[in-house]
Amino acid sequence: MSIRPITEIRRAHATMEGAGVHLHRAFGFQDPSELDPFLLFDDFRNDHLQNYVRGFPWHPHRGIETITYVLAGSVEHSDSLGNSGKLGPGSVQWMTAGSGILHQEMPLGNAKGQMHGFQLWGNLPSSLKMTDPRYQDVAATEIPEVIDDDGTRVRVVVGEFWGRKGPVDGIAAEPQYLDISVPAGVQKTFKVDTYRRAFAYVFEGMGKFADASQPTGVLLEKEVGGEEVNIRDLSGDRTLIKFGTGDEVTVQAGPEGVRFLLISGAPIDEPVAWHGPIVMNTQDELRQAMRDLNNGTFIKPAH
Repeated sequence: MSIRPITEIRRAHATMEGAGVHLHRAFGFQDPSELDPFLLFDDFRNDHLQNYVRGFPWHPHRGIETITYVLAGSVEHSDSLGNSGKLGPGSVQWMTAGSGILHQEMPLGNAKGQMHGFQLWGNLPSSLKMTDPRYQDVAATEIPEVIDDDGTRVRVVVGEFWGRKGPVDGIAAEPQYLDISVPAGVQKTFKVDTYRRAFAYVFEGMGKFADASQPTGVLLEKEVGGEEVNIRDLSGDRTLIKFGTGDEVTVQAGPEGVRFLLISGAPIDEPVAWHGPIVMNTQDELRQAMRDLNNGTFIKPAH
């Protein structure tokens, strides 16, 4: 067993997308090899309707998969193929854009005006860039949750964990997408396949992730569950933790517990040509996608 080293800890930064949606971006539009096969991760959380209600109007995607996971509020979606629906609290949509799709996503919020969700972009290998578009809409009740004896809770959104399998399947990067809650003071270790790139994203509470060079992950200052933890060394809300190679991740929960996403996937290791929501392998393919958009041939007939 080997603890994954922490290669970087950083806060998500505030930005705007769509027609004026205020969100926080943990990574994206930088080095595409950083967390290959993942390209972008956004936290769209807001308590003010005016900061998200204009949503993400019609826009294209090609060559990638988008994963939308909703925690609070709801998101209405529709596309150029005639699909439509609504994602409610706890639900997930895995959209394989493949050869191309035009769609829109409109956050609605809940009765209190709150909206919270995440969007992750996963790359597609060259062999699947022009595959037929595909949706997997999964209701909250279909996502298995495992509760350990110490109170740790894991929702298995994608992949297999602790003997349970998530409902989303047939994804190129064979990802694992876990929503993990660890109670105050509990130290917990989670297995991650050695050959996958992995990151954690903290969005509630605080926790300290063990580093390979400091495997205990616990320092002194404030008592938590019978131990003392240095609060300054805990990763809090909207924090990204990037991991190096290893087969396990360990976290020590802070005084209010910690909730985070733990996401991993097999790297694709291919060239990336990227322009906004279109990700291909070469500049020629990218230029062809732009021509398709301009001449009305972006949407391809199903194979």
